[in-house]
This record gives sequence, structure tokens and C-alpha cells, in this order.
Amino acid sequence: MVIRRKAALSLLWMLTALTLHLVIVAGEYFKPFNVTYDHRALLIAGKRRILISAGIHYPRATPEMWPQLISRSKEGGADVIETYTFWNGHEPMRGQYNFEGRYDIVKFAKLVGSHGLYLFLRIGPYACAEWNFGGFPVWLRDIPGIEFRTDNAPFKEEMERFVKKIVDLMMAESLFSWQGGPIILLQIENEYGNIESSFGPNGKKYMTWAAEMAVGLGAGVPWVMCKQADAPEYIIDTCNAYYCDGFRPNSEKKPKIWTENWDGWFANWGERLPRRPTEDIAFAIARFFQRGGSLQNYYMYFGGTNFGRTAGGPTQITSYDYDAPLDEYGLLRQPKWGHLKDLHAAIKLCEPALVAADSPQYIKLGPKQEAHVYHGTPHNNGQYLSLNESLCSAFIANIDEHESATVKFYGQEYTLPPWSVSILPDCRNTAFNTAKVGAQTSIKTVGLDSVSVGNNSLFPQLRIKSKLRSISQSWMTLKEPLGVWGDKNFTSKGILEHLNVTKDESDYLWYLTRIYISDDDVSFWEENDVSPTIDIDSMRDFVRIFVNGQLAGSMKGKWIKVVQPVKLVQGYNDILLLSETVGLQNYGAFLEKDGAGFKGQLKLTGCRNGDINLTTSLWTYQVGLKGEFLKVYDVNSTESAGWTELPNDAIPSVFSWYRERSTRRIIGTGRESNGLYYLILAKSHGLTSCLPLTTCPVTDSPNLLHKQLGHPNLSKLQKMVLGLSHLSALECESC
Repeated sequence: MVIRRKAALSLLWMLTALTLHLVIVAGEYFKPFNVTYDHRALLIAGKRRILISAGIHYPRATPEMWPQLISRSKEGGADVIETYTFWNGHEPMRGQYNFEGRYDIVKFAKLVGSHGLYLFLRIGPYACAEWNFGGFPVWLRDIPGIEFRTDNAPFKEEMERFVKKIVDLMMAESLFSWQGGPIILLQIENEYGNIESSFGPNGKKYMTWAAEMAVGLGAGVPWVMCKQADAPEYIIDTCNAYYCDGFRPNSEKKPKIWTENWDGWFANWGERLPRRPTEDIAFAIARFFQRGGSLQNYYMYFGGTNFGRTAGGPTQITSYDYDAPLDEYGLLRQPKWGHLKDLHAAIKLCEPALVAADSPQYIKLGPKQEAHVYHGTPHNNGQYLSLNESLCSAFIANIDEHESATVKFYGQEYTLPPWSVSILPDCRNTAFNTAKVGAQTSIKTVGLDSVSVGNNSLFPQLRIKSKLRSISQSWMTLKEPLGVWGDKNFTSKGILEHLNVTKDESDYLWYLTRIYISDDDVSFWEENDVSPTIDIDSMRDFVRIFVNGQLAGSMKGKWIKVVQPVKLVQGYNDILLLSETVGLQNYGAFLEKDGAGFKGQLKLTGCRNGDINLTTSLWTYQVGLKGEFLKVYDVNSTESAGWTELPNDAIPSVFSWYRERSTRRIIGTGRESNGLYYLILAKSHGLTSCLPLTTCPVTDSPNLLHKQLGHPNLSKLQKMVLGLSHLSALECESC
């Protein structure tokens, strides 16, 4: 049975590769084809298809990574690549568009097509996606009278303009299926059903308008709305969840589509990284197709990285690894990737029977055991043909979470582990069971090491006993000034809302005021052995409070009250607040009203004659950190910044920048040890890590990297550095 299964899987991949080769023609990714749907599935060129989709967000990887990510998705069994669009990345300023670098969506779409895969484009333009402000550009907040995601004319005008921009761009590049391109499916809005009721009748009006607007753009492929039970007849409503086997669309004319299969979850700073067992996600997928599913999309197949300041909020981390089959660096996460690849292959073996049947035959096999059987063409009287006369594929499930079960199906006994599904492509032989993992397991380890390039060591003596000495020998420091540091500061009466001042150009906003303290107040505090406090009614995400240049305290949270004891002296005292956002709110209704910084009253309490209201005081504002605007994290901009060596006995100051001493302009350097490749990464803003089998985006020429990595041969270089798979030869005089 094992030999038969392996032979069947091998034959499947050969046939898939042959099919893809035949449909890709000169000048087009595919022969032009139409996409429609019936109650069972999407119809690709008039034929029902069972589809596996892999979620990859193009801005969460570098363009150099895209080809290999797509290739590994295809190798893993994907038919489709899915992605959101990211409005604030494409239109950072109103009317000024960005379709370059990580936001080159056209290049990404063409790469998908060149690999023989389809593209599912979720335009939104609200994305959520744990992306800063849910993908909305912050400048939207400044449009007079705007209210997000409701029946509001200013918002609808901006939304339609962007959605049309994307559709027109895809059409101009001939990327829709009827043009020979890869795009087979589009999405408007995103999980709006979760918040529609918050807007009352205007929510329903907006949803209907969005659907009509999208279809009216003439894209020529079906549109979906996820988590939208009241979607119009001409829009496919779809499921987002950990399990979608029980989902039913709101019309018998629509296929069952799973737009977000959560194979992990996002993470917040200070929390554990969420994990989803491989066996559980395989079970969920098998159950989905067992019970009539037609397309399932991994959210995510590759999660990637929230580069720069793109992480959502509050307090979501820069890694968007998501416990996906491809990890943050594009490496195979085993056994998840391999086990799911085998699952996809088994499902594809069932595809002829799955698409031939309008619905499965249900057979109850036990209290928590059941089978769904997909036959070929039935007789006119409704009786199914025998196994020898027709296509037949079956899924046998044991939904008992704790106990194994042995069941009899078509005269044969099958033993099912707890919480598992067995897939029988021929209704007889088990090709796959979701709980039986045969793929290899990979384990990543992280550790400090001394990695050399030529005669130079990038991290010398990191393994010495003294951590402080290790840091001082490897790192340099630059102090960040407190408060006002540049010309672009201003003074205003009252506490201004954070985003109204920063326009999200920085996470940081300094608030500076000066207060006078009398001898009576100081005597009052000393006599009663009490301290005054600075009280803030409500704050998000982080505040640091300085008094006369010294840090008094800090607080983090989402719209929490702050009470900070402070030490004041007789005379004038400088009060300095640093408001910090850690990703703008990305989910929920009324995002335009959420804001950042401080809300309510801000006062000094505990004075002899009562509280001092600081809310109406004169405040001086300074946006950002000096080092941030000098780009001290950029190795090309740091020479004149004033970096100094970190003394052995250094006590870190309140605000300091740190960087590794090396100023080499390369993303990573590496070495080989015991068959593993080690790279030192600087993925963003000088942060480093050392991981086995790590790959990285390329910014230097292949020949330069080849030399810096110690002249490995081409095969080893391509394993060490992501994005060099296209190379056929190296030009090196030394080699």
C-alpha cells in the first residue's frame, strides 16, 4: 500500500508539471480563459477545480525572495497564490503612488503567472492583516467629514478611487485570466460582517455599495466577501476560521470557499509565539474537502516580516512568521510543509471524483465516525454505480478527540487515530491520514558564534564570560537627545492628539512643558512624606515621563490610566512626556476615531492648593527621534553621526542607539559547519541574529557575496543566499 501511494503521488506531480507546461504559451502566462462558478466549485475554462491556495503578502518579503517563495509554494502543492493589497504602502501620500520595490505588485503577479499558478487578489482595500492601521493610509483621517467603512461619501470616493486604480493596473498589464493572466478571483472589503452592525442601517448600505462598485469595474472574474453572511447574490461569501467544514454560503448557487485557514496566529511583544499542530491543520483541511469544500487558502503559507513600521497594533511584533509552512525566512518548516504537501497530493488524486459529484454520499460509521463518498456520474434513478464502474473517492473521519476507532467501510476495516481523516482516492486504499506524520522534522537553534570573513571577525569574543565586556567589544553607542532636538518644533496650548501631529511619520512624539513649584508645595510634600503625581486619564501604547531630564517612570497599555509619582524641586521644573505608538490599531470599527497618545485630562496632583491642570498648559511638540531622522540605523548614514565605543563599565543611558561595530554593507555573512549554513543577518535597522540554514535577501552583487562568503561553489551559494536561484555561473578570478 505504501509503494502504491508513493507511485500515485509521483505520477500526480508529473502530470501536474506536464499540464502547467502545456498551458503556458508564448506572450501569455496561460491561454486566455474565463472564470465562473457553480454551487460546487470555481469553473476554470468551464471545468470545476479543487484548489489549494497559499497566502503570501508581497511586502512582507523582499522582491529577491519572491521567486523562491512562489516556487516552494508550488512544490508544496499550491495551485493559487493569495495576497492582500496594501493601500498605505501603495499610496503613502494622497495621489502619489508607489509600485516599486516590495510594493511592486505587478512584478509579483507576473512571477505568480510565470510559475504556472493562479492569483487570488484581495483588494479590500481594508486589509486588517495585522498591518499598520489595517492598511489604511493615515492621511485618510484628515479628509473633512470622513468616516471609515460606512455609508460615507468622502470615504467611498477614496475607496473607489484606489480599488479602481488596482483593477485598472492589473487590466493594463493583462493580468486577468481572460487576458491570459493569473488572476482568477478578487475580494472586496474584508471581514466586514464582524462590524457591520456597529454602523446600523448605514453598514448594510455601505456593504451593498461596495459590492456593486466592485462588480461594476468590469474585472471579469468573480468577487468574494469574507465573513459576510448577507453578501449579495452576485458575490461569493466565504469563511475565515480555524475550521470551515461546517460553513455554508448564503446561496445554493455559490461554492464553498475558505479564504483564511489560520495555520498559526500573530504575536504581540512579551507573549509566547502561537503554534498550531501540523496534525490539526491537516485534519481541518481534509474535513473541509470531505464536506464539500472547493478552495482553501492558507493564512499564511509564508508570513514573512513586518519591515520598518508596518506592524499592526497595538504592540504586534515585527515577525509575521505565523507558524506557516514556510517560515519567516522562506525556509521549509518541517514537518508542517512536508505533511501538508502529502495531504495536497492525496486531495488532488481525489479531484476527478470531487468535481464529478454535485454532493457527497454520507455514511455514518459510528458515534463519532463518518464517511463522505464522492462518486462519478450516478444513474438517472439516483443509484450510484459500483466501485468498478465509476470514479470513487472517500474521506473517512474520526472526530473523537481522544479515542482511536476501527470502522468498516465497503467491506474493509480501517483504523483511525483520534481526530483524524483518512483519504481514499479509490474508495479502497488509504493514501493519507491526517494524524500520521511521515515528513521529516526540522529544528532551528539560535546561538552566538564568531563568524569570520577573510581575516576579520564580525563578532569577536562573543563567547567570553563577561556579557558587559562582550557587548562593549562588539557594539558602539550613540546617545539620543531628550525633548526638542530640531527646528521643526512648535508650541501650542493644550494636549494635541498624537496622530494629528505626527501624521504617522514617526512612532514618537515629545511633549514638553514647564511648571513652577513653590516652597509651600515642597514643604507640604516633605511634612506629609508624600509625592505629587502626574495623572493622565487615558494613554496608549507607551509613555515615558521625564522630570528635569531624569526618567521618572514609564507605562504601557491600551487606553489605560497613568498615575506616576514624580520628584519636583522649588522653582521651575521641566515636564517631558514621550508618547510612543507600537503599531496603529488595525482591527475594528471606527478606526479613524481611535487615535493615539493621550485622551482626557492631564494634571499634577498632590499640591497644597489642589491639582494643577496641565491639559490647558502651553506645550512644545517635537516629532520623532533625532537618530531616526538621521537614519543612524543605515550603515551608509552613520559615519558622521557621532558613534562612540561602549566602555566596559558603561551604564546604558535612558535613550541610546546601539549598533554592531562592523559597517560592512551586506545583508549576511556565513560559514558551513557540519552540513549546515550559518548566516549573520541584519534584517532591519541593525538587528542581528544567527540561524542555521538561514537565507536572506540580496543587496550586493552575487560575485561580491561569493567573495565575502569565502568563495563557495554556485550550489552552496544558492543555498546560503535567497534570490540567487537564477544564476547559472559565477565570475570569479580566484576560482
